[in-house]
Amino acid sequence: MEKTDIKKVIDSGESCLGIELGSTRIKAVLIGPDFSVYASGEHTWENRLENGIWTYSLDDVWSGLRDAYASLAKEVKEKYDTDIKVLKSAGFSAMMHGYLPFDKDDNLLTPFRTWRNTITAEAAQKLTNLFEFNIPQRWSIAHLYQAVLNDEDHIDKISFITTLAGYVHWKLTGDKVLGVGEASGMFPIDSNICDYDKTMLDKFSSIDKISQMPWNIRDILPKVLIAGDSSSHLTEQGAILLDPTGTLRAGAVVCPPEGDAGTGMVATNSVTPRTGNISAGTSIFSMVVLDKALENVYSKIDMVTTPSGAPVAMVHCNNCTSEIDAWVKIFAEYNKMMGFDISKAKLYDLLYEKALEGDKDCGGIYTYNYLSGEPVTDLDEGRPLMVRLPDAKFNLANFMRTTVFSAMATLKYGNDILHDKENIKIDCLTGHGGLFKTPLVGQKLMAAAMRAPIAVMKTAAEGGAWGIAVLALYAANCQCLDLASFLQEKVFKDAEKTVIDPDIDDIEGFNKYMQNYISGLACEKAATERIR
Repeated sequence: MEKTDIKKVIDSGESCLGIELGSTRIKAVLIGPDFSVYASGEHTWENRLENGIWTYSLDDVWSGLRDAYASLAKEVKEKYDTDIKVLKSAGFSAMMHGYLPFDKDDNLLTPFRTWRNTITAEAAQKLTNLFEFNIPQRWSIAHLYQAVLNDEDHIDKISFITTLAGYVHWKLTGDKVLGVGEASGMFPIDSNICDYDKTMLDKFSSIDKISQMPWNIRDILPKVLIAGDSSSHLTEQGAILLDPTGTLRAGAVVCPPEGDAGTGMVATNSVTPRTGNISAGTSIFSMVVLDKALENVYSKIDMVTTPSGAPVAMVHCNNCTSEIDAWVKIFAEYNKMMGFDISKAKLYDLLYEKALEGDKDCGGIYTYNYLSGEPVTDLDEGRPLMVRLPDAKFNLANFMRTTVFSAMATLKYGNDILHDKENIKIDCLTGHGGLFKTPLVGQKLMAAAMRAPIAVMKTAAEGGAWGIAVLALYAANCQCLDLASFLQEKVFKDAEKTVIDPDIDDIEGFNKYMQNYISGLACEKAATERIR
């Protein structure tokens, strides 16, 4: 579209806003009725480890949201010489899981406990046994029950608990709700009714310590909505919270808040059975939409849902690219010292591409990228670690290959269960996130890890902010189609993508690498216990 045409769309209130609060970046995008991105903005932030808890302050949430929106509005002004006054619809998403408990006066009772914390092992295990359903440590219900088991001071004051996405949506619309995909990371969902599992709610309520609480679990959880619901709207207070200049008006439809898993599925057209996606950034997770129920319960696999409620097998790993980023900074520091002028983007590309020159099994070098704990491999803490055999082929290519392998290895460890024990068939997985920015490399090595074709879409580069904007547009206009049909027939009808099939030699090399990698987890465990 021409700039004058885009300006008309914005001025007529037909554009849609999407904002996602990721681990290191809050990104905002404005899209049109044709799903193209008109403008974007972002804000960089970092979690903090305070008193042993990974957290973000609520002040940082709002200053970050405002800054991301302001940078978006600035780009709209610069590109189209207009202001965003009215939106057709909007959507807000964020990192899934975690724990935000509030009292009856809407006061936060504890600092926000993010997905990254591994402090709920006792609660998670007890609930898994009780429900006969895997409850990961990062789930909200595990955090709540652990707080009860710990007899924390705040537990009898709880009136409402939610996630980060749910909190933002609540403050902007007044509605205490969640999209079903996001809700499935709080408490188990029954996909037949697209709501919390009633049997498990009853089991939780019958726990002795829970039955003594002044609240009922049914009353403190957010209401569950499915994709396409248009009952929430941006309030006047919400508009001012987001845009203190007063330019943005109230009234926009606001779609159900979803987590980064749900927006990733939307952004990659991965909501139908035997498809899935892999999000690879600070953390890494895979989502495989199932065409049959799993026969067993696995601690490495979470059962969540798509934004429309279909069952999904999720493997979530706390650590992915942070250790790669740390090494790139070392190489950048060396380049600066030597007087080399190489951009950050170019340096990433060169180092990633070097990994393809390495031995298929990394030549006897093993790295562990665990900056924080990793429940998939039963580690409460992390220590980034490198181990090599005395006769290892220690060169840059093998070092970069093992560094990239380590970002994928824990994900492979979990997904091998689906492949080897459940015989789950996957037609294609779509990758998105920083690991896939360098062409070919992430796709090729991930195809070997997952033993499945890996696709990358041009639109997937927009990530979750674009995904939640698409869900916002769906809520405003297109409920006449189910979500899968809407994505296939409208959003991705002419989508550009590349697909790389797994190479048998790469598969064999990765499998060989994993044998020593898994054995070496004992070294990682020892490092967390001895190095302090």
